Amino acid sequence: MPAPILRPATPADVPALVALVTSAYRGESSRAGWTTEADFLDGNRIDADVLRADIARPRSRVLVAEREDGLAACAHVADEDGAGYFGMFSVRPDLQGGGLGKRLLDECERIVREEWRLPAMRMAVIDIRDALIGFYERRGYRRTGVFRPFPYGDPRYGIPLRDDLRFEVLEKRFDGSNA
Repeated sequence: MPAPILRPATPADVPALVALVTSAYRGESSRAGWTTEADFLDGNRIDADVLRADIARPRSRVLVAEREDGLAACAHVADEDGAGYFGMFSVRPDLQGGGLGKRLLDECERIVREEWRLPAMRMAVIDIRDALIGFYERRGYRRTGVFRPFPYGDPRYGIPLRDDLRFEVLEKRFDGSNA
């Protein structure tokens, strides 16, 4: 099969994106990959209305990797507080570990660095996700020690199965300074 094509998402992609993101993180289908959150979160991973707003807003891009058989991966990158923000990173569970995620992350970093000329990329990762944090650390991201609360009580982002969830901000600098 030919390499996936990277392109910006459109509003028509929203239903397929919701299904892709959910399959990568929640429920039994997510257990086929290594990014599952099924042991500590249930329910939604992304809200369709939030996704539509991300597609529409300025200096925000939802990228998709599309194959002949449909969407294979996606990520959201945006200009937030003078840095790039990276999120909604999802690769279809049966395609994880094949390099597609690295290619998509590289493209998001290129957008932030070259198109938007921002000095850094940030993301918020649930801090118990050691393997995922390790993936980002191998790509130059550093733990900042800045934590954000998990949105308990907001079912748009999932139903927590434990009460100790929080996000840690990771950062990668493009300007040569240390985080």
